[in-house]
Amino acid sequence: MPAGPFFTSGNVPIVSQLELNKIQAGKIHRFWLQLITDGMGTPVSVPVFVAKGPEKGPVLGLTAAVHGNEINGIPVIQRLFREIDPTRLHGTLVGVPVMNVPAVLQRQRRFFEESDLNAIMPGREDGNAAQVYAYRIVDRLIRHVDYLIDLHTAGFGRENSYHVKADLEDPVTRRMALLQNAPIIVHSPPSDGSLRGVADSLGIHSIALEVGNPQSFQRGIIRTGLTGIHNLLHDLGMEEGEIEIPVSRPTICRNAYWVFSDTGGILSVQPNLGDTVRQGQPIATLRNIFGDLIKEYYAPEDGLLIGKSSDPINQTGGRILYLGVLASDEEIKM
Repeated sequence: MPAGPFFTSGNVPIVSQLELNKIQAGKIHRFWLQLITDGMGTPVSVPVFVAKGPEKGPVLGLTAAVHGNEINGIPVIQRLFREIDPTRLHGTLVGVPVMNVPAVLQRQRRFFEESDLNAIMPGREDGNAAQVYAYRIVDRLIRHVDYLIDLHTAGFGRENSYHVKADLEDPVTRRMALLQNAPIIVHSPPSDGSLRGVADSLGIHSIALEVGNPQSFQRGIIRTGLTGIHNLLHDLGMEEGEIEIPVSRPTICRNAYWVFSDTGGILSVQPNLGDTVRQGQPIATLRNIFGDLIKEYYAPEDGLLIGKSSDPINQTGGRILYLGVLASDEEIKM
């Protein structure tokens, strides 16, 4: 049983610390892990699954909804813990289906005061509300795992292809990425302030799965996400079974970036998700409210359309599309 203050909410314990070495093996446990209290003194807690096997092994962490509108990862984690057999597990599986509880409840992307939790990690022990929340997430959850898969989606007004972001120069995270059977993998070293960034600084191997669109459940993508996680469990020796090999090899991008508008208007993006575009190819138009063409945008270089704006109302500096730059044959083999 986890140490620290211990209460119950229904039949789910509320704890202030998650001590995996004290959790009973061979079972799936559910906890509310308290992080902060709100202005009325009510606990704000994150839901946590723990499946601890009877045999020793690594600790794999799964996190979702670090942004409040990125809910496609929630059923991925829920279904995984329905499928896993804890009596045959080697190691421990920790799942947090909602990281940013206040934002999910408010149906918004960011934490209080418009703070982006995925930009302020590892937070501060003595900081503002968002910084303390981020600090306690890292201190009470993230530091306990050996491997981490962080599930994301596109933001409001955008849509994403299913893809993986990983540091492909690291052989461990490269293999984690390839096991996900995603059609697109983007080389993306972890950045300061992100959950992957702080995980990397703690020596935790981590990747990010971009599992579709915001504020929605997409069954096909959820199934694909589950397959990749089971592949990783098999590869780490945590679960018996064979790795499912994809039908086709993924497209590797050496980097990806957003193309932005420099004026406002009614936006129409022409290519579809997954399309390849050539330098100079028309990719979008902006029209004024009377329907007159204001500006046409062209691909700045050859690439793959990974994400795009789905919101026609586009102000100056708005996102148009997320362009992946294809890796060379030498970079693919790195």
